[in-house]
Amino acid sequence: MASFHTFTYYLSEHPSIVGFRWSHSQSWGSTWSFLFSSIALYIATAVILHVFLLLLLRRSRAVPLGPLPAVHSLSMALISATIFAGILLSASAEIRDTRWSWRRSRTTPFQWLLCFPLGTRPSGRVFFWSYIYYLSRFLHAIRTFITILRYRNLSSFKLFNHSILIFMSFLWLEFSQSFQVLAILLTSLVYSVVYGYRFWTAIGLPRACFPFVVNCQMVLLSCNLVCHVGVLLLHFIKGGCNGIGAWVFNSVLNGAILFLFLNFYVRMHLRKRKAKASGSGAASSSGDDRRHVTEKLELVKHKEG
Repeated sequence: MASFHTFTYYLSEHPSIVGFRWSHSQSWGSTWSFLFSSIALYIATAVILHVFLLLLLRRSRAVPLGPLPAVHSLSMALISATIFAGILLSASAEIRDTRWSWRRSRTTPFQWLLCFPLGTRPSGRVFFWSYIYYLSRFLHAIRTFITILRYRNLSSFKLFNHSILIFMSFLWLEFSQSFQVLAILLTSLVYSVVYGYRFWTAIGLPRACFPFVVNCQMVLLSCNLVCHVGVLLLHFIKGGCNGIGAWVFNSVLNGAILFLFLNFYVRMHLRKRKAKASGSGAASSSGDDRRHVTEKLELVKHKEG
């Protein structure tokens, strides 16, 4: 019991968490200039690295990374799990401390998770973990460089997705946007599982017999879509949700990500079906053909990461 109280204290009751305030002068990475310059630097570095490797090495030659992918996956799994536990405990504490003020508006805890009251300031427990989540998006973007070095592949979807995730998490803090608590809970939970799986495969343990990472991301996007509908309904029913302008822009970006991801998801399944059809048609062919089919299937598995 004492250990649980200690755990709760350091994740939701520590003075630096309770007294957190998003400020351009006090919070690292909190300015618009930093946001745009860091995203531009990320995209430029990824493109330059990809072009440099194309000029220096053969297309099929990967750069050995040793334990780096496994270390990155394990680190992100632990960070995501910590963020999930922290914002879950912090949201519970905020509901406990402030629900007395909701009686007049008849707001329920679930409605608060979807729709912040007008005038909400970016301070306190949940915004501390929102800030940690924002910073973790930069560590999450390191996977782009691992993919470039390991698989010699630069995906425009990954560049767009990572950039948008950084941008959206900044908007959550800057405008005290509604829905961010649920979004962080869902995303950190799914990412702790996804990166745990990536660590599992990175140390040589067997892969799942289905595209595990892609399916987890589809579940996350579907849950986000349902929650966005809930925010829109509450905005009109309750008379307004805080940061709704940023939420609208956020929804447009989420829609773009969903469209690109569905496009990738459909193309991946078409490639997989084509590879399997080639495999069944070449059952009586030489061993070289069978190895070629296997390589195509492995490429599909790698691209889900």
